[in-house]
Amino acid sequence: MRFLTLLEFLCFPLLLTAQADSVVLTDVIGEYQAYSPHDSTDHWGIDTEESVARELEYLSELRTRVPAPDQLSDRQRIDRALLDYVLEDRLYQLEFGHHRFPLDAEGGFLASVIYRFSGRRVEDDEDYAGYLEELRGLPAYFAAQRVNMAAGLEEGKVNPRLVVQRITELIDRTLETPVEESLFVQPVADRDEDRRAEVTALTRDTLYPAYADLRKFLQEDYLPELPAGEGISTITGGKDFYRQRVRFFTSEDVTPEEVFAVGEHEVARIRAEMDAIIARTGFTGSYAEFLEFLRTDAQFYAATPQALLDRAAWITNRIETVVPRYFAELPRMPLVVAPVPAALAPNYTGGRYSPGSYGSRRAGNFWVNTYDLPSRPLYTLPALALHEGVPGHHTQMMLAAELEGMSDFRRDLYLSAFGEGWGLYAEYLGEEMGIYATDYEKFGRLTYAMWRACRLVVDPGIHYFGWSRERAVEYMASRTALSLREVNSEIDRYIGWPGQAVSYKMGELKIRALRKKAEAALGADFDLAEFHNLILSNGAITMALLEQVVDAYIAERAR
Repeated sequence: MRFLTLLEFLCFPLLLTAQADSVVLTDVIGEYQAYSPHDSTDHWGIDTEESVARELEYLSELRTRVPAPDQLSDRQRIDRALLDYVLEDRLYQLEFGHHRFPLDAEGGFLASVIYRFSGRRVEDDEDYAGYLEELRGLPAYFAAQRVNMAAGLEEGKVNPRLVVQRITELIDRTLETPVEESLFVQPVADRDEDRRAEVTALTRDTLYPAYADLRKFLQEDYLPELPAGEGISTITGGKDFYRQRVRFFTSEDVTPEEVFAVGEHEVARIRAEMDAIIARTGFTGSYAEFLEFLRTDAQFYAATPQALLDRAAWITNRIETVVPRYFAELPRMPLVVAPVPAALAPNYTGGRYSPGSYGSRRAGNFWVNTYDLPSRPLYTLPALALHEGVPGHHTQMMLAAELEGMSDFRRDLYLSAFGEGWGLYAEYLGEEMGIYATDYEKFGRLTYAMWRACRLVVDPGIHYFGWSRERAVEYMASRTALSLREVNSEIDRYIGWPGQAVSYKMGELKIRALRKKAEAALGADFDLAEFHNLILSNGAITMALLEQVVDAYIAERAR
């Protein structure tokens, strides 16, 4: 038998406390992930007064059981900080009544329906039975959303008028689609005739009428009662709500006023770089004339959707040939280029990343919007590919999915300042990687940088300072080379998603500042590939936690 030394004896109570706190934290995280305020038969997670009250009470109590960080390991302290961060935000949204205005410019809960069924396959009888239950529950889901929005009218917590108009257009496109071609029938389109006939009848007789009822409510009962003005400050408690969203999306203690000031500084800095590139091209007109040239000259646009997809795939392949020089580790998951689903494309951004899944055996998708080709310039495609694919979101998200010893909570967590900040950093890194082959592509990178800098101005402008949509559109259109369609769809997105747009540039500036800090501290010992994997080594974390990680790395390397 081995007896404890004096030091072990004195430290034994602390060791027991540390182990107990670790177990408690793991249990609390597990409870949070497993908890649902909804009945197990509710396939749609319908928010009612009762379910919201249950969730608010439960999460408030759960938060009191999160242990103090003192006795936790470094990784567990990150787990704890992120859990508390997420719980604080969820509790705020429940208390504020965010479920009262569940729409955004891309569709809100209606877009989630599209995501849920696009590409769905129904394989066997059990799958089919579950699929029918989901479809039959959709009308009740829509009805509950109408109840919540009606209550929001009473409380003065509503969606902007413009967002609702966009949603009615989305519903119109859905109802104009022949029933046999609808996204609800597609999962069984190549199955036996009886299944196809049953789902077709259900879509025609139940689902399409549910969409029509929702549209009638929005058009006749909801829209006429909405306040003028696009910003969230027009609703009850809107300015406080926006301040909280800015803090959440940047994951820093900053104000709308501070974000606005950073934006104005960045706009001026980037404009100087743009002017230098225009001079190199030999263009002799004004800045506005150069933007018009980029927006209208046929050389900058693909002639067919396939040509745009082929160009995006070629750029992605070129990036993948050089990216190993800049990263110590890269994900195993492949990346493919695909078009944005047609149902989403008209109101969608120029491109986006759809994550891969090892569990579902689905590759990562770099979605490219092939709708309205004259609004999809080729000179911005390298920056878009870097941001959405490699080394941007695909690299970031799939490395997180492969991390060992990390909870599912951490692995699945997405924080906008980290994720989108990394995406913008990837665009910046493309300069060092030699991806931008022409001055026009370099200008495209800067117009993307200017676009994100403009967000720091127009988002608080709309939601905090009372800007009109027209003023925001003019501000962005006169400073970026984005097509006017993209400018308008972007402004609509900001109107429907307060605060999220400022996370991109604020996150990028933080990551670049941390790299500069590490380079200055380590000098010749700084390893860029090692630094990149350090940034991605913990999945998505807040900017405060990221700075702690980098500071610890600098201290360790200095030793």
